[in-house]
Amino acid sequence: MNKAVKAAVIIAVLTLLFAGAAYLIVYLSGFRIIKYASDSGETRFFGKIGKDGEPSTGTVYFADGGKAELDLPNNTITYQDGTVYVGQTKDLLPNGKGRLTFSSGEYYDGDFVNGQMTGYGTYVYQPAVGDRYEGFMENGLRSGKGKYTWADGSYYDGTYKNDMKDGEGTYIWADGSSYTGTFVNDVKDGKGVFVYPNGDKYEGDFVADVREGEGTYTWTSGEYYVGQFRSNMMDGHGTYYWTSGRSYEGTFKENKIVWELD
Repeated sequence: MNKAVKAAVIIAVLTLLFAGAAYLIVYLSGFRIIKYASDSGETRFFGKIGKDGEPSTGTVYFADGGKAELDLPNNTITYQDGTVYVGQTKDLLPNGKGRLTFSSGEYYDGDFVNGQMTGYGTYVYQPAVGDRYEGFMENGLRSGKGKYTWADGSYYDGTYKNDMKDGEGTYIWADGSSYTGTFVNDVKDGKGVFVYPNGDKYEGDFVADVREGEGTYTWTSGEYYVGQFRSNMMDGHGTYYWTSGRSYEGTFKENKIVWELD
């Protein structure tokens, strides 16, 4: 064996010895690499473990390339974008009750499942603005029964689906107007009652946020119309009632009576 080969062998052996010694020191110091498999991929932890052999403090590397600093003795996970979670965990993810605070100041306080805001909780949107939501969520989206309150005092109390008003609910505007009825994809759609700021009231069908179909419009004067609507206007067959007791039944077009000559 020539000198070059001997030198290479010696260097390789020393390298292995140093690597083994370093690993032993790290191991005896309580550092570990622990892997967790999930539907979204593999999550890895490198850091110190507790007496129970579970992660204690260290760095978590997520399947999507993100990472976070774990401090389980203080029930805290600090993500690389500045988001901080404080609460219950399982498999290195928020699970149970906790609070997630974003770098913008927004925060969610409530239930978590596998790292997602799922269950019942309160979400405060940029405290400087003042909007807030209290109700059920699924995978970070408003879903189920809940109430969203805007800073101007208006609010929606009803059912959500995929972050949008969907189902039965009541929307109260800051100007005093209100709608109680059915929503689809964030807009009035179906049966409902809309009360205007001046006291006028419409009760009937809505399609894509406009009066469309059969309904009754009542003015504060006491006059009212019962019949068909199209594009928010009296349009089609209907009956108009005056406070004097007089009435007209017939055809309307764009809010006007179509007088029919005999």
